[in-house]
Amino acid sequence: MRQSGLFVQPRRPWNAGRLIGPKSPLKPKLIWAIRQQLKTARRVRDLAMFNCALDAKLRACDLVRSASAMWLRAARFGSDQS
Repeated sequence: MRQSGLFVQPRRPWNAGRLIGPKSPLKPKLIWAIRQQLKTARRVRDLAMFNCALDAKLRACDLVRSASAMWLRAARFGSDQS
């Protein structure tokens, strides 16, 4: 019977020492600053998505997923009209 696995040191987890779990919510001052930046840059679509995410309390990954789905639909729609 081989017992070669007895003396193998365990691997260090990839997230050892990192902060895990839910992130702290955005502060009202930061939300205001982000909105002002988007307004001055005239990025209406991004501002609407930011407001939607705040209203729905979405996570960033959900917001990116919905944005990429919108771009994909727009690309399909644009290719059908040619």
